[in-house]
Amino acid sequence: MYAIVEIAGQQFKVEKDQKIFVHRLQTEEGGQVEFAKVLLLDKDGEVVVGAPTIEGAKVSAKVISHMRADKVRVFKKKRRKGYRKLNGHRQNLSHIQIEEIFA
Repeated sequence: MYAIVEIAGQQFKVEKDQKIFVHRLQTEEGGQVEFAKVLLLDKDGEVVVGAPTIEGAKVSAKVISHMRADKVRVFKKKRRKGYRKLNGHRQNLSHIQIEEIFA
């Protein structure tokens, strides 16, 4: 059984006991969070597609930890002009574990 769910503006294909990294959630570490925007649900080969979401379906997850991703360097340069710009960015992430999918 799997579901496609929208979490913090992104869509993820999730299954029970799967661990994923998502954009930072406002829940403390060890807390429970539920996602109600289930877009697709597959129960043993029977696929249910929402329009746009499935009524009554939700996904329950537990926040394992909050962290920051690796640094991404953004470098801009214009040739022969002496223009160089270097920026760095680290995204805030939450590590969550899917506990149950309610249909």
